[in-house]
Amino acid sequence: MNTTESTTRRSIPFRVSGLAKEILEQAPSVAYAGTVNELAKLAVRDVGPDGWHDIAYDVPGKGMVLEARACSVKNGIAANYVEPYMRRRDPDCMVIGDSKKTDKPTFQAEFGKPFDGLRAETGEWLKKQNLAIFGFVAGMPGKGVDALAICPDNAGFFAMGLAMLQGILPVEKLDANFAPKAIIFVAPPFRHTEFKGKQIVVHNRLEGMHELFSYNLYPGPSAKKGIYGVLLTLGESEEWVTMHCSTVRVVTPYETSIVVSHEGASGGGKSEMLEQAHRLSDGSLLMGRNILTGDKRLLTLPSSCDLHPVTDDMALCHPSLHKDGGKLTLMDAEEAWFVRVNHITEYGVDPHLEKMTVEPKKPFLFLNIDAKPGSTALIWEHIEDEPGKPCPNPRVIVPRDAVDDVVDGEVDVDIRSFGVRCPPCTRENPSYGIIGMFHLLPPALAWLWRLTAPRGHANPSIIQTEGMSSEGVGSYWPFATGRKVDQANLLLRQIVNTPKVKYVLIPNQHIGAWETSFMPQWITREYLARRGGAEFFADKLSPSRCPLLGYNPTSIVVEGRTIGAWFFEVDKQPEVGEAAYDQGAEILADFFHRELRGFLSDDLDPLGRRIIDCCLENGTLNDYLGLIPHEVLKSHR
Repeated sequence: MNTTESTTRRSIPFRVSGLAKEILEQAPSVAYAGTVNELAKLAVRDVGPDGWHDIAYDVPGKGMVLEARACSVKNGIAANYVEPYMRRRDPDCMVIGDSKKTDKPTFQAEFGKPFDGLRAETGEWLKKQNLAIFGFVAGMPGKGVDALAICPDNAGFFAMGLAMLQGILPVEKLDANFAPKAIIFVAPPFRHTEFKGKQIVVHNRLEGMHELFSYNLYPGPSAKKGIYGVLLTLGESEEWVTMHCSTVRVVTPYETSIVVSHEGASGGGKSEMLEQAHRLSDGSLLMGRNILTGDKRLLTLPSSCDLHPVTDDMALCHPSLHKDGGKLTLMDAEEAWFVRVNHITEYGVDPHLEKMTVEPKKPFLFLNIDAKPGSTALIWEHIEDEPGKPCPNPRVIVPRDAVDDVVDGEVDVDIRSFGVRCPPCTRENPSYGIIGMFHLLPPALAWLWRLTAPRGHANPSIIQTEGMSSEGVGSYWPFATGRKVDQANLLLRQIVNTPKVKYVLIPNQHIGAWETSFMPQWITREYLARRGGAEFFADKLSPSRCPLLGYNPTSIVVEGRTIGAWFFEVDKQPEVGEAAYDQGAEILADFFHRELRGFLSDDLDPLGRRIIDCCLENGTLNDYLGLIPHEVLKSHR
């Protein structure tokens, strides 16, 4: 990046007005970036003798506050935060600065004053900074929203992450045809002066402009989920959804294929759905370890399916993609993937990802990885939050075009799965960990799971809350700016309009008394792909003991190996039994009832009201089957 040239470039070549125009006209210098490599150089421009670039700001009343440190490594840029709190997303970071309709906390209600004052103060601070800016397009190619990022130029690593995730336009594209309708303003010091050190992101929805004020430097709430909020706001006005999911085309050893889209709250297994199953040294799969007896169950799977990733976290379901075949059509909403690697604790756990990150085709960005200047950042070496306690949320940003066999463009989805982090369930400690290896859901139940979206057990991605909590409608509610009922209606219409999609529910971490990690979804993916995925016959599935869990197999056969009832009917585990299972089902039902009541408003789709009423009245599986016409099971072969 030629920063000397940019400091003398006072005219703005694109169409921008208001606060952004004032900032760009008055800042001491403005560096226009057009490539990720330029931002990577900016990220380590001011390295000291020790090889580290310090990202620090003068905070009134505190002096210079060090937020993060970045260094150049052989495979990209590594950045680490000084505070453990800043190493993962605070789920309560979003507030709304405007007066439009919303169910989210407003700035006025949270802080007792209108946002206009802080907005002006933020602008004045940015006017005094040396800045780095770049343009990108948020959303559907050709139908997206021109967007602009305005950052202090010492936060190059943050700008690099944003550009990797959302894309970056060449400088020559920032011309008279470029008219940003979404702008990110990055101003870290206000985290300390206004918000007691908390991560706060303010969405300010003006007429024809979505302003996003990022008062922190962790990409999760702003560079990633902040732009997700922009897309959800756009979709709400145009009646389409950006799903919170990973998507993969699974190709069997017999050259047949299915497309699976995996949804769920943070930590629900989205990134893991794109990974090969983790094997032991002898090549077998550890299905589970009994937490009481120590027994282990292994599965021999000679060959795994080939995986062709499509999306990692955000999927555009734009109306222009819709077809008349009854399937759900989607495409990736991102240019790179924000991959959590806390489960990679030693060399050899995931050879494919390890090789990709050690020898990348272009610079990667590593966060919360224990790397040193000039070293190779290794994704199994995690920074510690305190001595002996590794950070639970180490990340690497992986460009899409660096991923082998990645699928560009749109795909038609055969199966939508939903992941839930489950605690152990035993006679002594009943819990909602009663979900079997997988369950088949009728569409009405699939919609309810997307409304409640349990955040689940021991979530590594966010600041954890006690007990069973909800990520909110679609599992993307923390990032949405409007009303829950509007998103609920959009999801219901999406399900009704795609009758050829099947729905499954998959746990991770535990099945009853068995510790499983993400093995249930890896085995389920292999099984469903091998059998063509979409067809389920009545003689092979039974109604689950808990109606909210739809159907479950009593056993399955994978490559000649039978996986029996203990992994599908948790009440049959001797360490659990029917009484503990039923207590877990009651916990689950209470959670559903509590969360669903919040959707009962006059604006809820009448069909949605009938489905929620069915749940609140403890409806049966047959009740749910009758609410949305759909061939869940075939009666004969």
